Amino acid sequence: MTRAIKWDVLFFRTGSMTGIYPAPTQLEHHRQQFPALANKAYFNFGGQGTLPQASLAAIQKVYEYIQLHGPFCAGVNTWITEESNKTRLAIASELGAPVESITLTEDVTVGCNIPMWGIDWQAGDHLLLTDCEHPGVIAIAQELARRFNIEVSTCPILETLNQGDPTTVIAQHLRPRTRLVVLSHLLWNTGQVLPVREIVDACRNYSTGSHIIRVLVDAAQSVGSLPLNLTELGADFYAFTGHKWWCGPEGLGGLYIRPDAFDSIRPTFIGWRGIVSDETGKPLGWKLNGQRFEVATSAYPLYAGLRAAIATHQQWGTAQERYEQICQGSEYLWQRLSELESVRCLCISPPQAGLVSFVLTNGRSHQKLVQFLEQKGFMLRTILDPNCVRACVHYFTLREEIDQLVEVIKDSGL
Repeated sequence: MTRAIKWDVLFFRTGSMTGIYPAPTQLEHHRQQFPALANKAYFNFGGQGTLPQASLAAIQKVYEYIQLHGPFCAGVNTWITEESNKTRLAIASELGAPVESITLTEDVTVGCNIPMWGIDWQAGDHLLLTDCEHPGVIAIAQELARRFNIEVSTCPILETLNQGDPTTVIAQHLRPRTRLVVLSHLLWNTGQVLPVREIVDACRNYSTGSHIIRVLVDAAQSVGSLPLNLTELGADFYAFTGHKWWCGPEGLGGLYIRPDAFDSIRPTFIGWRGIVSDETGKPLGWKLNGQRFEVATSAYPLYAGLRAAIATHQQWGTAQERYEQICQGSEYLWQRLSELESVRCLCISPPQAGLVSFVLTNGRSHQKLVQFLEQKGFMLRTILDPNCVRACVHYFTLREEIDQLVEVIKDSGL
């Protein structure tokens, strides 16, 4: 697969958006920091990002440091505490949140489990989901309903992809006993970006007295792709991972908890990292910050790996600049796919982020197409609901990769 680009700067005009790609030499130089990009056209960032070389080196360096100084000793334990604090600070800075509001977790699903199980549910309480949530979150809700005899319902957000108002739909499905609304900021299946701030306001307006409707956001696809200020966004809980659009190591994520929502949930899994002890080691209570929901020993070298990944992206540009570049690339892919007779994009207008989902109009198998593309060096995935193919465009995705992908789809015969 050739990567040669002859132009110093690529200009293109798409609809009402005028875009400018950085000089290919600059972009190519930046891409060299991601070893996985060398031999494939990668469109699967929504599943897992491509780890930068700096992250690999940082992880190895930390493992070596710990073994050199002793895996468990006072000096290394103090150093690990510092590493944890640095990681929370790096995350908080990137997300526009106070560092005290960040809990370090393993992944998005753990981050969702913490508030979903942490609420003091009473029989007859109501939990509202959208119809575009991940199966892991749906399974949590089903088990909550079984154990605590709460009511779980689903509102039809999928049908608002191209028309309708998601905020109105959610507001119409709130009930007097609704205690939690669970939704995704960037829908993993269709690529729709939900207006979280408006939805939070609608839930607050519906709340009465001491009955507050909390909002949990599954941020699997939004962190690392959308520019974010969680303080302004207003959600009570925002669960994310580092291994998707941040391109960090798998096994490390986080949960943002809005400061005034801390006391609305209690820890379910409990360990020494989250408790305050007396001089004899006996637990006295919970820590007053996000560490309250951390449990025990983690793969601490991953912390340096995630910080290195975030720093790698920051070298290229700000979160807003990266987002604009993502949108330019995804719009270009959307337009190119729309030119194919055998393809229909789920969105009838340019995507608001890097997810581009499409279907084959000739009735051919999406799974066979994805398998065929992988054999040709193009990494995409299928989605079951709605049945479609999903391509993910990052800020460093090349325009020529998009052109090549579209041409292979066109000539695939599938």
